[in-house]
Amino acid sequence: MPSDNKQGESSSQASGPKKSADFASQPALALELPFTFVGAIVVGGAFGFFLDRWLHTSPWLMLVFGGLGFYAGIREVIRRLPGNGKDSQGG
Repeated sequence: MPSDNKQGESSSQASGPKKSADFASQPALALELPFTFVGAIVVGGAFGFFLDRWLHTSPWLMLVFGGLGFYAGIREVIRRLPGNGKDSQGG
């Protein structure tokens, strides 16, 4: 039937731009993730550093908040990776 063929063509045409958009976003994601990871560690370490200077507890708070920044960076990288969302877990 001609109407069935037209519906099939429109769905395959719709998946074409989606594939190219996914392909284009992969390099952007690859460039973004290292900055996200390092940024979380730097922010946590800097926060700890300034708390250490204020409370005279050097270097303990910098290590603690740097570790928390490391954890937050890993968590954010995993969250941003494709296929690791709530939809792919099935629940």
